[in-house]
Amino acid sequence: MSTQIDTAFAEQFSANVQHLAQQKGSKLRKTVRVENVTGRNAYFDQLGAVAARQRPSRHADTPRMDTPHARRRATLIDYDWADLIDNEDKVKMLIDPSSEYVKAGGMALGRAMDDAIITAADAVAYTGQTGSTSTAFDTNMIVDVQVGGSSSDVGLNIAKLRNAKYLLDSNDVDPDQDRFIVVNAMQMQNLLNETPLQSRDYNTVQGLVEGTVDRYMGFTFIQTERIGVDANSDHKVLFFARDGLLLAIGSENKGRIEERADKNYATQVFCSMSIGATRMEEKKVGYIECDPTLV
Repeated sequence: MSTQIDTAFAEQFSANVQHLAQQKGSKLRKTVRVENVTGRNAYFDQLGAVAARQRPSRHADTPRMDTPHARRRATLIDYDWADLIDNEDKVKMLIDPSSEYVKAGGMALGRAMDDAIITAADAVAYTGQTGSTSTAFDTNMIVDVQVGGSSSDVGLNIAKLRNAKYLLDSNDVDPDQDRFIVVNAMQMQNLLNETPLQSRDYNTVQGLVEGTVDRYMGFTFIQTERIGVDANSDHKVLFFARDGLLLAIGSENKGRIEERADKNYATQVFCSMSIGATRMEEKKVGYIECDPTLV
């Protein structure tokens, strides 16, 4: 039984279960390539770029071009969430909280999904025919913490966004493909507080912060407090093209509510899923180092 359930007893005069402040599910699933898979490991084949040959003469032999092939491996990981509700607790409460527990479990799994995607962005990717070759994150896809800061560490600014855009553009990432930036509230505020912002830029960034717009400089902004930090404790603001990251789903989030005879017939709420995530291409994924100080 949850040791916190007494806060919802009837004497607290609440007829509803209120979910406290939290990220309600996954924000990043919609930003990446999603594939349904079967098995513990899933493999995804890729084709590299090839060059055309100038024909040397009339009636020349047909050339044979070796198209480069690559492969990425995603390993599925199982996630579980469960809690118990004693029958005596239901008597003391004005409602049956089972359905709300299912929502809480689903939101927890959604956050775990985002964590898996964020971790995969700069983690080792497994490549090759059997997925046994380790491929490291490309450190050339990091925007330095001092960009736009006159030799000092600074938070998110326009110069860093331009640098991120340049990195993708210089890698020939299709400009028509969706691009995303994953940023937290502090760095959004730092962007808004940047002095050199022109009025048009300021209005756009203010809209990003307020949630009235979500696009700027070709990126769709996704705000979450779950981004990581680097070895220097700087915030890692992710940027990527959609097919640069992949989410493999072996089993969608499933919830069950049933009695547990071994727990005095308490009601168990159970949720689970099986997913994996991987970086698909180093040239399409990077992050911006941002000083963790609010300007």
